[in-house]
Amino acid sequence: MGSSSSVDTVAHDVEPWVRRHSFLAFVGLAYAISWPLWLISALGGGIVPFLLGALGPMAAAAVVTHLRDDSLAAWIRPVWHWRVAPVWWVYALGLPAALYGVISLVLQLLGEPVDWGLALDRLPEYAATFGFVLFLGGAMEEPGWRGFALPLLQQRHAPVRATLMVGLAWGFWHVPIYGPAGFVVPTVLAFFYTVLWNRTHSIGLCILLHASFTPAQDKLILMPHDVAYSDMLDTPDWVVLGTYVVAALVLVAVTRGRLGLPATGVRS
Repeated sequence: MGSSSSVDTVAHDVEPWVRRHSFLAFVGLAYAISWPLWLISALGGGIVPFLLGALGPMAAAAVVTHLRDDSLAAWIRPVWHWRVAPVWWVYALGLPAALYGVISLVLQLLGEPVDWGLALDRLPEYAATFGFVLFLGGAMEEPGWRGFALPLLQQRHAPVRATLMVGLAWGFWHVPIYGPAGFVVPTVLAFFYTVLWNRTHSIGLCILLHASFTPAQDKLILMPHDVAYSDMLDTPDWVVLGTYVVAALVLVAVTRGRLGLPATGVRS
């Protein structure tokens, strides 16, 4: 009886705080789930803890949704929302490849050894990585970052500010995997996801975009692998980041900062 009473007391104290600080609760819990599991994996625990760590954002979103007394069914339902305009399927599946076409063109203009024939050679690896991320990467992340955090923040903040907040949280979540600067690229990429979410309200399409970006980043710099994917910050890295930033700024400008959110839904 005493133990049950203590649990009830803790829940009574925690739930009001979570309702007031839902985004912080979500981020803190996502990190608390993922980072220790990734540490176990890095210390020799193998692939299973690493994969389980990817569940952090989705698990955190489920817990916080429950503590807020919101509907878990309503939160997860957009995973299966596929009936959207065809242009957004093209966006989700084709935007990353298009950006990397631009990246390769810029690299070629800079005198780098671009080989356009590598696109076909790397197609099987691209497809394999796409499938892996579709089911074991983006599928575990997007219900948290875009399905929970982004709409929550856009209730109180303008889309650009909300996107920066989600992007930074998403980016720093990756630091144990990608290193101290690992937050930079996800923070920029978050703008592409915000537009997709705001125009479709489909977590499923956000998962497809995630599954498209990862193999594009890993396979579609059309240069010899040891040159394009070196350990140092070199020309390909700066061209990739620069292309992302310019494309994100174009999205902000074209949408006048709304990033796909209807004008009546924009907060100042």
